Amino acid sequence: MLLTKFSHACIRLEQDGRVLVLDPGVFSESATALDGAHAVLITHEHADHYDGDALTKALTAIPELSIHAPTGVARDLRVRAPEAAERILDAAPGDSFTAAGFAIQCFGGQHALIHPSIPVVANVGYLIDDDVYHPGDSLIVPDGVSVGTLLVPVHAPWSKVSEVVDFVVSVRAPHAFQIHDGLLNEQGLAFTESHIARIGGLHGVQFRHLNAGQSVEI
Repeated sequence: MLLTKFSHACIRLEQDGRVLVLDPGVFSESATALDGAHAVLITHEHADHYDGDALTKALTAIPELSIHAPTGVARDLRVRAPEAAERILDAAPGDSFTAAGFAIQCFGGQHALIHPSIPVVANVGYLIDDDVYHPGDSLIVPDGVSVGTLLVPVHAPWSKVSEVVDFVVSVRAPHAFQIHDGLLNEQGLAFTESHIARIGGLHGVQFRHLNAGQSVEI
């Protein structure tokens, strides 16, 4: 499987000619990530994970494209692209389905708390092919499964370094790459990633930084 990291939280997976994209948001190179995609998974409704305009265009340009998302996101997309409504599907924790030939399991339920005054929205984490786990904006450890490749939200308004490190240690995936890094400068990212790599390494986690546009075989 080929994994390509785009800016912030967007990931593209390719295998045997099939393409699956996760969380193309407004901070990401959404049009490039979605080019030739067969399916998209959206974790939640925030714009840094959900570029509604780019997805609406993709639904028109790619007749075979399907999108799986929490109910609120799916509803919004059906309004934007009513002609593609049958290709826009709800996803919820506990669901299992196939998207572009990839086996998907759903975990989580809600976005991490930002502040008590800010409403909490639905958030679905996705495990792809019993290997790659994208948690969206949460640090939910998926139960009953072993994760091979963890996508780590390294920084957010709702997190702190100790929580991120504990998440990495709890999941204990052999391999980990960063996501949700769009709000950090180079110094802040290096500082945070050094803690993840050092402490994660003590627990068997090999953490590696990927630049935007960089691909790796997993």
